Amino acid sequence: MIEKARSVLLVPVLAILLALVVGAVIMFLSSPLIVDEFDIWLPFEAYAALIKGSLGSANAIIQTLVEATPLVLAGLAVGVGFKAGLFNIGAQGQFLMGGLAAAIVGGALATGSPWVAVPAAVLAAIAVGALYGFIPGALKAFTGAHEVVTTIMLNYIAIFIIAYVVAGPLRDPAATFARSVDVGAASLPLLFGRNGHIGILIAALAVPATWWLLYRSTLGFEIRTVGANPDAARYAGMRPRFLTVFTMSLAGLLAGLAGGIQILGLSGFMPASYSTTVGFDAIAVALLGRAHPVGILFAALLFGAMRAGSGLMQIEAGIPVQMVDVLQGTILFFLAAEIVIRRWFRIRGAGAAGEAKAETATISRSYGSGA
Repeated sequence: MIEKARSVLLVPVLAILLALVVGAVIMFLSSPLIVDEFDIWLPFEAYAALIKGSLGSANAIIQTLVEATPLVLAGLAVGVGFKAGLFNIGAQGQFLMGGLAAAIVGGALATGSPWVAVPAAVLAAIAVGALYGFIPGALKAFTGAHEVVTTIMLNYIAIFIIAYVVAGPLRDPAATFARSVDVGAASLPLLFGRNGHIGILIAALAVPATWWLLYRSTLGFEIRTVGANPDAARYAGMRPRFLTVFTMSLAGLLAGLAGGIQILGLSGFMPASYSTTVGFDAIAVALLGRAHPVGILFAALLFGAMRAGSGLMQIEAGIPVQMVDVLQGTILFFLAAEIVIRRWFRIRGAGAAGEAKAETATISRSYGSGA
């Protein structure tokens, strides 16, 4: 068991370390543009500021948790899909639609009781997110439409729905730019610090709940079986079509909840053009976490820490916050090159390696026979 865990975890750890090395090289080569000379210590200063900005104080830690919260839920949305052999690239659209639903219901109940407004807005985000996941799931199950194609299309549809609705009937007439009205009483209550809202606790509880569903319930066993071999699952009396629809709906629920928490916990309104990469970052989070709920939690915390510390890194070391995107992309690159990494570092454990590569196999899989 220990050897298997080591084999599975070693590649993600190496991917992170190699990404940090690549980032250091980039910072060193670009140092003349920042300090007018090659500075070998610049990467160390940048990483020190990154750590300080994410873990150096109570407020920094809270900000890391806030940044990680939507990534945990959206990462679970992608990871659950991987377990069923589905590549849910639509977490972005599900996130946005969940946020829109929370903004609509929260705005409508903005002057009411928080005991009613908060649960209603959160449930609205969950319901709309699940519906937005149900659509590609049903299309996959009953028509064979590939979930990658349909979810990408739905991502764009979500963007334009929000742009139309928020700039039109939902626009706050008192605002200077196109945005919905403030959610008011529907804002998530704070647990600690300036912005440590209750959504952090919700995301934390979603991790063991998802783990129990996938690894301790009959339904979870069926989801993983369908992901491993749909034909064998069908032969065993399982219902691949139902499981496909259910899994995509569950994924949409989690991503929609992430969007709702982001709107209710931070911004307090939905802008007509909501700029976020949470849905796409969730793919990297799920891959780094091996689509396991606990792994996704730690991967989301890592990415959240990078986001939280990027501002101080730019202030103290002069490294643009976009370096975080470079690091995340490089991590994803090394994860995709797992076979090469294992060969370079002579990492053994073929069984564990095969299990760990299931997620990348799902991504690269061509159109199947459908459910």
